[in-house]
Amino acid sequence: MTTPTNPQEYVLRDKLIQQLATIYQGIELEQSYEDIAQSLLDIMELSSTSEIQKPYTNHWSEKDIILITYGDSIIKDEQPPLQTLKTFLDATIADTINSVHILPFFPYSSDDGFAVIDYSSVNESLGTWQDIEDISRDYHLMSDLVINHCSSRSAWFDNFVKGEGQGSDYFFTALPDADLSEVVRPRTSPLLKEVETGNGKKFVWCTFSHDQVDFDFRNPEVLKAFTSIIKQYLDAGVKIFRLDAIAFLWKVPGTTSINLPQTHEAVRLLRTLIESAEEHAIIITETNIPNTQNLTYFGNANEAHGIYNFSLPPLLLNTLLTGSCLYLKRWLMCMPPSQDGTMYFNFLASHDGIGLRPAEGLLDDSEINTLVRTVENFGGKISWRTSDAGEQKAYEMNISLYDAMQGTVEGKDEWNFERFICAHAIMFALEGIPGVYIHSLLGTQNDYQKLANTHHNRSINRHRWDEDELATALADNSLHHAKVLNTLKSLLNIRINQPAFHPNATQFTLHLGLQLFGFWRQSRDRKQSIFCVSNITNQPLQLPLAELNLIITESWIELISNTVISELTEEITLEPYQTVWIANNVALK
Repeated sequence: MTTPTNPQEYVLRDKLIQQLATIYQGIELEQSYEDIAQSLLDIMELSSTSEIQKPYTNHWSEKDIILITYGDSIIKDEQPPLQTLKTFLDATIADTINSVHILPFFPYSSDDGFAVIDYSSVNESLGTWQDIEDISRDYHLMSDLVINHCSSRSAWFDNFVKGEGQGSDYFFTALPDADLSEVVRPRTSPLLKEVETGNGKKFVWCTFSHDQVDFDFRNPEVLKAFTSIIKQYLDAGVKIFRLDAIAFLWKVPGTTSINLPQTHEAVRLLRTLIESAEEHAIIITETNIPNTQNLTYFGNANEAHGIYNFSLPPLLLNTLLTGSCLYLKRWLMCMPPSQDGTMYFNFLASHDGIGLRPAEGLLDDSEINTLVRTVENFGGKISWRTSDAGEQKAYEMNISLYDAMQGTVEGKDEWNFERFICAHAIMFALEGIPGVYIHSLLGTQNDYQKLANTHHNRSINRHRWDEDELATALADNSLHHAKVLNTLKSLLNIRINQPAFHPNATQFTLHLGLQLFGFWRQSRDRKQSIFCVSNITNQPLQLPLAELNLIITESWIELISNTVISELTEEITLEPYQTVWIANNVALK
């Protein structure tokens, strides 16, 4: 193997060999690292002498917004839902949002898509690969790579049970008497599933459920299989890969089996393959774990391009329900700026609940307990996990975000809409790329009927809109849906025209007390500054502009109201949950 003088001159094959050696160190393999690397290159149709993509390159800007949706979040009689979704995207958000994350659109057996039966097919109930490609031509398409596990009804697992064919050696097994006491997982079900196979009784590792059987990446054939899947998705137009539950990828009995070094190296290898095949393709890791662990998936700008900013939803919800930004402010001040070539993926709601593990160490137990009780009072449900000490602890809160904002810890009030918009105004302005769940964009409320039908807590925030029903709701001025949609779009249309809102633009936290939450953004060329301040209480508050140090020789505009700031030493009144974006060098759409 050649040794380059400059790391950026590594030929691709050499880098893959090094990464494979790190992943499979100590494991006896039937193939050499060189042969495995060549197989990966062949699958991806890459040259072994290709140059490595340069790190620290940003493939994004302030114009990037990602809509998160299921393929069938909106349905219409006698039309494939993916076509209905495309119609909605084109008619409603194309002028504002340029990217879409379609949650797993493959055949599945449970977990609303995350127990994949066949990675190579589009679920017939949603549409076809042509429908996926139609969307990918007009929007940056983000797809899940459900890489930790698949459905127990998949052909691969059928072959495992039979003991022959592709998949027969793809799944991780352990003996019941193995030391599994340290294993960290988000579920309370038994970890091992007993299965009678053609090769005798086996105990299959199931991190999430017994219908979601975990892969064994100690077998390089599993890596090859997923490389083929990645190539197919790239060919279909996927540009953003969401690595689902990636933290659990590598398992070793006697350890926590989460965030292991081999998992991190596997992310680096996947990045190498993906960005070598498509220069502008990126990966985002979905790691619903404590904040300090989550940050490690940036590596040194050589692992994930983006990480889900999982601590933001519970901390921002806590801020708005308590009227104090103490914990949110502490967290933001400690967060490292993302290096060039990396970014935070910010979100407030998704198809899952509001996770509480990412709040561990940031909110104390009493704060979390108060948050849980408040969400329950607003009609939410709580999902639980078993702690290391064997205790039942709240794992996530299941509720639509609009309903989570019905009031404060004191109870419901009349500020639901304003509080909800305030949360998004804060998120849209933060360092990173915003992800907006379709049910937040539409102000969807708790779906108790779906919850009753499925008996799964997460169903409460996975409503399926009939297209005609949605059109009626958006046209009814007595309902909040159109007001939510139009207000969020207005904020986003401002955002995408401000260079200070670039995902990697400078950010500093402001010190304005605990009832005003603020931060400062500065564009990368230092020509534009934006001061973002929100009243996070249900009472009017005064903002002394002198506290912001607005430069007197500049012209300042409050972007949201499009109001000129003429007196830089005056106080302005912020109504309950009002946000201001005070900027110079303004570009309004």
